[in-house]
Amino acid sequence: MPARSSIYLDHHATTPVDPRVLETMLPYFTEHFGNPASRSHRYGWDAEAAVEGARETLARLLGAKSSKEVVFTSGATESNNLALKGAAEYAETKGRHIIVSAIEHKSVLDAAKRLRARGFEVSELGVDSTGRVSPDALAALLTPQTILVSLMLANNEVGTVQPIEAIGQLTHSRGILFHVDAVQGIGRVDFDVERCHVDLCSLSAHKLYGPKGVGALYVRRARPRVRLVSQLDGGGQEQGMRSGTLNVPGIMGFARAAELLLDEGADENRRVAGLRDRLQARLVAALPLVTVNGHPEHRLPGNLNLSFAGVEGEGLMLALSEFALSTGSACDSATLEPSYVLRAMGLDAGLAHSSLRFGLGRSTTEAQVDYAAERIIQEVQRKRAMSPLWEMLEEGIDPATISWSRAH
Repeated sequence: MPARSSIYLDHHATTPVDPRVLETMLPYFTEHFGNPASRSHRYGWDAEAAVEGARETLARLLGAKSSKEVVFTSGATESNNLALKGAAEYAETKGRHIIVSAIEHKSVLDAAKRLRARGFEVSELGVDSTGRVSPDALAALLTPQTILVSLMLANNEVGTVQPIEAIGQLTHSRGILFHVDAVQGIGRVDFDVERCHVDLCSLSAHKLYGPKGVGALYVRRARPRVRLVSQLDGGGQEQGMRSGTLNVPGIMGFARAAELLLDEGADENRRVAGLRDRLQARLVAALPLVTVNGHPEHRLPGNLNLSFAGVEGEGLMLALSEFALSTGSACDSATLEPSYVLRAMGLDAGLAHSSLRFGLGRSTTEAQVDYAAERIIQEVQRKRAMSPLWEMLEEGIDPATISWSRAH
C-alpha cells in the first residue's frame, strides 16, 4: 500500500461521523429546526418529539429502564462534571468522601480536584500492572463518609475494561452512588446500567461515529433516585439538571449512532478485535522487547497500546507521519510528561515514553493494518540501530542501573 496521510488509527481520540449519522442530522438544521422548549407551535412540538425518540434510543443502548433517565449535555466533560459535582453537592450532608481511580480521564480527575479544594476528601484507587482496579482494594477505601465512587468502564489509553458489575454490587450494597464514565466502552463491551447497579453514567457521541459537541448523562430515577445540583443556571431544561437550548441535530446524530451500534456493534467489534490481534501478532513476532500495555483479556476490541523499548514514542510517531496515531490521551497530547496512566500501572518513565496507542475502528481495513505493521517494524528497527541505549538493552543491561558521570 502506498504511503498516505489519511490512515486513521486514533479512534479513541475521536471517530469520523458515519455518513448515515450525517444524513439523519441534516434535516434538523433546515426543515425541522424548532426549539424543543417552544411548546406553543408545531416546530417546537416536532423537535421535542424527535428529542424524546432519541432519548429512548440512548436508554436502550444503556439498558436504562426509562428514557427520562437520559439527560443531554454538550459532551462527556460536562457529563462527568455534572455527575461528580452535582452528586457531591447534593449528598454532602451525608458525607464528603469521594473515590476515583488513578487512571480516570482528566475531566473526572480535575472535577475531583475541584471538589477537594471545596473541602471534600478525595481518595485515588490504584490499579494493577494491567490497569485494572480491585474490588477488594476499593472496599478497603470505603468509609461511612463515602458518598460517591467514579470509575471508567474502559480506559482510553490502554483499553483495559474494569470489573464494573462487581464494583456496582459493592457500592449498591453500601448505599454509595456509583458513576461510570462509559465513553470509550459503551457499545464495545458488555455493559448494562441496571445489571451493573450504575447510578450515573457519562456518554459522548463523537466516540461512537456521531457528532462532536453532544453527550449524555444517565441519572437513575429509582432504587435509589439520584438527585443532582445543577451546574448551569438558566431555563431549567432537562428536568432542571442541565439548562440550555438542546442541540437537536447533534442529539439526532447521537441517537442514530447509537442505533447503528445496537444493530451492527457485535459484528463490528469482532472484526476490529481481529484486526487488532493481527497487528499485535505481527509486531510482537518481528520486534523484540515490545510490551503490550493493558489487560490481555479484558480490553477494548480496537485498542492496542505498545511500548517499544529503546525507542522514543514521540519520535517514532513523527517518523510514521502517514498515520494518525497518538502516544496517549488526546487531552494530554501537548505535554511531554510520560502518561500518568502508564505510570500508575507501574511502567518506568523510559517504557512509558516509548509507547504508542493504536486505535482501530469502523473504517480500518486489513490492508491498512498490514501496511502499518510493515512501516512500524521498519521505523523501530531503524531507530534502534542508531540508539546506544538499544545496544545496552540487547546485551541485557538496564540503563537505569548505570551511574552516569559527567567528564571534567
